[in-house]
Amino acid sequence: MTDAMKPLGLSVWQLTTPRPMAEAGGRLFVDVTQALASPASRPGLLEVMGRGDPLIGDALQTILDRGDFIPSLPDESPGGPPAGGAPSPASAPIETDPAIVAELIGRNRASVATLKRDIRTRFGSALLDFILADIQELRRILFDPQSHQVFMSAMEAASWLNEQLLAWLGEKNAADTLTQSVPHNVTSEMGLALLDVADVIRPHPDVVAFLQHVEGEGFLDELVKLAGGREARDAIRAWLDMYGMRCVGEIDITRPRWSERPITLVPILLSHIENFEPGAGERRLEQGRQGAQKKEQELLKRLRALPDGERKAEELKSMIDRVCTFIGYREYPKYGMVSRYFLYKQALLEEAERLVQGHVLREKDDIFYLRFEEIQDVVRTQRADDQLIRERKEAFASYQALTPPRVLTSDGEAVAGAYRRDDIPAGALVGLPVSAGTIEGRARVILDMAEADLEAGDILVTAFTDPSWTPLFVAITGLVTEVGGLMTHGAVIAREYGLPAVVGVENATRLIRDGQRIRVDGTDGYVEILP
Repeated sequence: MTDAMKPLGLSVWQLTTPRPMAEAGGRLFVDVTQALASPASRPGLLEVMGRGDPLIGDALQTILDRGDFIPSLPDESPGGPPAGGAPSPASAPIETDPAIVAELIGRNRASVATLKRDIRTRFGSALLDFILADIQELRRILFDPQSHQVFMSAMEAASWLNEQLLAWLGEKNAADTLTQSVPHNVTSEMGLALLDVADVIRPHPDVVAFLQHVEGEGFLDELVKLAGGREARDAIRAWLDMYGMRCVGEIDITRPRWSERPITLVPILLSHIENFEPGAGERRLEQGRQGAQKKEQELLKRLRALPDGERKAEELKSMIDRVCTFIGYREYPKYGMVSRYFLYKQALLEEAERLVQGHVLREKDDIFYLRFEEIQDVVRTQRADDQLIRERKEAFASYQALTPPRVLTSDGEAVAGAYRRDDIPAGALVGLPVSAGTIEGRARVILDMAEADLEAGDILVTAFTDPSWTPLFVAITGLVTEVGGLMTHGAVIAREYGLPAVVGVENATRLIRDGQRIRVDGTDGYVEILP
């Protein structure tokens, strides 16, 4: 998340996260000072950061190598999780059991349903207190040790597969192919489900023509006047019921959700109608499954031909089952969080409307420029500081123009990292390989998902992706982003869809021009601009 956030978004995220965070330029930075200063936690922090984003890891190492910045602190304890990471998983190994994932998802859904029922009856200060209490329930679910253990087990299994298959068979990043079309990935399912919505609309030319010229957010109600319009509206609404709480930059509670601005989806639907045949969603899923199964059988066969091959094949099969059982769940905790955020937002906007009616606020959206604790004061006192809100709006507008550094010191120094690699072609843009394979195609440099105009074979180049970009992934053949890591959402979905992907390519959206032909090497981690 590199975009500026409004004050309410910053404060709600700070209430949610367990990590100390500092604000600068409308962004939140994880404070790693303590972990970097301690010889006990420093190696773990550098390893985690270096693996997830090599440029952050290198910037931190640069600070340490200067020798003038952070003195070592005495070690009070022998360990603890690295700052910026998640809590340590439980020590007992977890069994490879699909029922564990199903139970975690079921508990999460039930908790959101309870919130949806109970929040409706709260108003005024009672509503603010209720949300504050429910954030503790959100934190309990987000940082549940078993939940954490599930996706950490998947990540560890994927690392094991990549390391062992490289050593045994010379296979690079084999886990990327083996994890295509895994079950329980709510984000990849969302992208394929929008292809199914396009299938409902495609047979109705009046609806397609209407969507090509639609303006305003009330278009869903207009659809019923057209032949096939009711079916189209119902399909879109059903999709929004499941995924409409999502949007670009969704960890900022103030950002407009798809349910609030369904017109955002129209260009993507029209692209799907034009570029895909009916049934594309199911075919895509099945192709991924078959590709993963074929790769598994090929690797097992090659392993069995090696010395001690039966043992190695048995280990491999166990790890493949483990990663495929658990890796899809990686996307669910955030889906549950964003589901809660949308319910909070709806209730807060209703409260803001009451404040407007009472002449406390000038407009509903003013609430976004107040921190959560400030809203509590406004609701209690029925007074708001108009000048403060105006200043916050001006500050936010200025923050939007800034490009945030990966690492910022307490003194305000931006420290840049570098890739220390000499294994890439001359002139290539270096990055982190997160989804194996090589692809050539037309670069589409897109900074606003609502302006996406993609054709089959295009490669998406953007600053960052979150789950909201997934509907575009079904229409592209490769992905390049300026920030990201091995387990960020774009990387996870790229692997599942079988898209070669390179992330962490500095200034990619400026160095690559829209329409240029590029080659993306997601196995070795670089991008070439072709003549």
